[in-house]
Formats: sequence, C-alpha cells, structure tokens
Amino acid sequence: MAGFPGDPEVRVIRTKTIGPESAYNVSSLSLSSHTGTHVDPPIHFVPGGASVDTLSLETMNGPCRVVDWRSSGSRVGAEAFQDLSPDDRRVLLKTRNSDRWAEGSDFFEDYVALGASGAEEAVRRRLVLVGIDSLSIEGFGSSDFPVHHRLLGAGILILEGLRLSHVPPGRYELTFLPLLIRGGDGGPGRAVLWER
Repeated sequence: MAGFPGDPEVRVIRTKTIGPESAYNVSSLSLSSHTGTHVDPPIHFVPGGASVDTLSLETMNGPCRVVDWRSSGSRVGAEAFQDLSPDDRRVLLKTRNSDRWAEGSDFFEDYVALGASGAEEAVRRRLVLVGIDSLSIEGFGSSDFPVHHRLLGAGILILEGLRLSHVPPGRYELTFLPLLIRGGDGGPGRAVLWER
C-alpha cells in the first residue's frame, strides 16, 4: 500500500504463530492515521478542531455524488461542482488518479488534487464532505495547505485515498466508518458505495 512521503510506513508483524508455542495467530499493526482510505477531521489542521472520535456518522454516511474529472486538468476547479443539485451534500471526485491506482500501488507526486476555486465552491455550496482518489486533497509539495485549511476550517470533512476506478459517475449511498481513535487527527476506514 502506498503511503504519503514522510508518513510512517505500514507495518504488519506476526507476533504469534500457530505452532508448538501458540494455539493462534496474532499480528501487530503500525500505520499512520492517514493511511489508505481515511477521513481528515478538522483537528488535522485546525487547532482545537473536532477529532475523529467526535465526528458525526451522519456527516460521513448518506447520499453522495461521484463527479467525473478524469478528462480535465491537474487541479479540480469550481466547474466540477456545476451540475450538483442543492441536495448534493457529499461529493466524491473521480480523477485520473483512480486509473493510475488501478495499474499499480506506487505513490506518484503528480496526482490530481482539489484547487483553490474548487475548495471555495465546496464551501459556497455548504457541502459536508468532499472525497478524492488521492492520498491528499492538497497538491503535492504544498507548504501552507490552503485547501485543507479552507475545507476543514468551514467544517467540511475530507475523505482521501478513495479507489473509484470501477465506479461510474452518479448518485450513491456512501458508508464510511473510520477507526474510533480518541483525539484522532485522521481515521483510516473502509468506504463503500451503494447504488441508490
């Protein structure tokens, strides 16, 4: 599994193995709170913001819209949100990243990310969640993280690390349940889309 450069690597170590000294298998897991598919809660960038254990499951679960941005540029702009209805509160962005993840699992720096105009449009539309098929919604190499600050500062949750290669654009029911980590600045979990 690819990780964002600088984050702790995923490690799975078998600590007990079925045999003469053990009747069962047990492994130790070590990973970043932003590993794989995960939610960024406000505390990730907002001092005193909500942590993953205090997030509303209603915000992360419910109707969502998958928007296709595969043929467009390297930054998702405001125009990606133009066809949303007022009822669309959760948006998942399917970009060229999905096709690249389907071909391999190595990290790539030139992933498609959400641009400033896209973040502003998400805030203007009062979305509650924006997801993307990259390990960060922010462009690689950012040092001031304006997209994270804008979305999380407005209370919009961010889902990162989605795999959407086989998901056609359209309306779905989203189920996402992050690990319940007390004070967590990120929450790995499993995202599932159901046809409505």
